[in-house]
Amino acid sequence: MRKIYILVFLLCYLPFSSSAAETDSLKVWRDSVNASYHYQTGTIVLKEGLAKITVPKGYKFLDGRQSSQVLTELWGNPPSESMGMLFPVAAGPADADTWAIDVTYSEDGYIKDDDAKDIDYDELLEEMQADTESENEAREAEGYQPVKLIGWAVPPFYDAAAHKLHWAKELQFGEEQTGVNTLNYNIRILGRKGYLQLNAIGDMSMVKGIQADVPGILASVEFNEGNRYADFDPGVDKVAAYGIGGLIAGKVLAKVGFFAVIAKFFKVILIGALKFWKLIALAIVGLFSGIKRFFGKKRQEAASEEQDLEAVSMVQDTSYEDEVSVLEETYSPPVAEVESVEKSTSDVK
Repeated sequence: MRKIYILVFLLCYLPFSSSAAETDSLKVWRDSVNASYHYQTGTIVLKEGLAKITVPKGYKFLDGRQSSQVLTELWGNPPSESMGMLFPVAAGPADADTWAIDVTYSEDGYIKDDDAKDIDYDELLEEMQADTESENEAREAEGYQPVKLIGWAVPPFYDAAAHKLHWAKELQFGEEQTGVNTLNYNIRILGRKGYLQLNAIGDMSMVKGIQADVPGILASVEFNEGNRYADFDPGVDKVAAYGIGGLIAGKVLAKVGFFAVIAKFFKVILIGALKFWKLIALAIVGLFSGIKRFFGKKRQEAASEEQDLEAVSMVQDTSYEDEVSVLEETYSPPVAEVESVEKSTSDVK
C-alpha cells in the first residue's frame, strides 16, 4: 500500500509543477519498482501441474507470489490469490499506460457448451445491461460508483474445437462521461473441472492492441493431460450449474469478490491508474447480481410455500364445516322425540 500512496502523491502533485527533477523522480521510482520483480519467459507450469503457459511473444510472466503482492501492496486491492500475470515486455506493474493480464483458476465444474451455438449475444447484452443498471442503487448505497455497461467492445467468440472463449466489454464508471471508458477483456479456457480465466483491464484505447494479441495468448495456455476438457468423466466429475451464456453473463463473477473495497480510494488520480480499480466494480456487478437472484429465488419459494399453506388451510376449514354439517344431520333428534321430551318435562313441573 505504501508504494501506491507514493505513486498517487506524485501523480497528483505533478500537474502543479513542471520541473524536470520531479518528472525524473517519478520515472526513477517507476523504474525501480519494475526492476524489483523477477520475470520469466518460456514454458511455465501453473498450479502444481494443472496447466501450463508458454509465454507469448512480446510478453513476460510474473509468478503467483509476486503477482499477489502487486495486486495487494502495489495496487491496493485486498489479499488475493493469483496464478500469475502477463505484462508486455516494455512495461511493468508501476506503469499506468499499459495493460496486464491476471491468470486465475475457477473450479466450478465442467461447463457444458451445447448452448453456445444458440446464444443471441445482442439479447444477452441487453439482459446484462439491465442487470447492471438494476444493481446501481445498491452499489451506490455501499459507497461505490455506478457502472454502465456500454456494450461489446469485442463480441463473444467461442472456439468449440479448442474449448476457448473470449469477449470484451466497454464500461463507464460514474455518472459523468469522462471520454475514457474502461475495457474489460475476458479470456476463458475450459477444462475438466473448471476453467482458466485471463482478465485484461485497460482503457478503450488499448482494445486493438489487446485484441491483436489474443490469438497468441489463447494458443499459449493449455490444461495438462488429465485436466483437459476431453478428460471429463460424467460418472465422477461435477457439472457446473451454468453454460457458456452464464459464463459470459457474469454469474460467476462473485468469485472475483476479493476486489471489494477500493472503489472509493483517491478520486484525484490519473485515468491510467484508475483502470486497475475498475475490476472492483465489475466484481460487485456479479456479486449483487448473484445476491439478487438468490433472494429473488428465496422470495418465490416463500411465496409458493405460503400459497400452499393457504390452500391446505382452506381445505381443512372446508372439511371441518362439512364434518360439522354431517354430524348435525346424523345426530339431530326427530321432531316427535323433542316434543315428547318437552311434554314430559312439563308434566314433571
